[in-house]
Amino acid sequence: MNEPDGTMPPYRGVEMQVSVYAGLIERLVYYASSMYVDQLSEGGNYALAAPSISICLLSRVLFSETTQAHHRFQLLDKQSGRSIPNGIEVHTVELTKYALAEQTIPGASKLNQWVFLLLHAQDYDGETLRRLLPGIEFETAISTIETISAKTEDKQMYDQREKAQRDYEWAISGARQEGREEGREEGREEGRLAGQIQLLQQLLGEAPTGDAELLPQGIDALTKRMSALQKQLRDRES
Repeated sequence: MNEPDGTMPPYRGVEMQVSVYAGLIERLVYYASSMYVDQLSEGGNYALAAPSISICLLSRVLFSETTQAHHRFQLLDKQSGRSIPNGIEVHTVELTKYALAEQTIPGASKLNQWVFLLLHAQDYDGETLRRLLPGIEFETAISTIETISAKTEDKQMYDQREKAQRDYEWAISGARQEGREEGREEGREEGRLAGQIQLLQQLLGEAPTGDAELLPQGIDALTKRMSALQKQLRDRES
């Protein structure tokens, strides 16, 4: 569906990361570039290409040398400052850099309210969240959270993912002390890709493939499979 001015809407990829690892920025650039390329069929008009925007929400600090929470990277000429507006953008949002206090959230900016919801939704019931975050956009998100929580199977899957993440954080901490973090990070990337594939399959109405089948395939195969599912989802929504 086109924008009101007749232009194509931007292609957006949004993900939530609970770990920061080497190559994260490069991977975000890669996926944004993939979205940019995938939108044009063979012989397509380059002038019709829409912006490709990759947004990564981080629950860990990526740039420790600054308090700036939101970084926006795009194609830019350093000398003139001119950018390519319909090109590729990569956004990183470090959620923990936002100052959030429950008593100030109702009057905070929308951005701060969304950050609060992303970081702390699991700590409050639906009634309290609605009081803290009034508005139809938050109502939709809160209702979705309640629906997921009410489904035993989804809740168990979420809990298992949370446990797996805690186990991973504990294991990787020990591995770093022993100088084995490289192998651990590779295994984490495969697990992350598997989780993304399973989520995309659910959004497409497909039965999620089990970890036992996905993880042995390796990073390259998982990356290609995830890209194919992302394209399938975009095609369905266009």
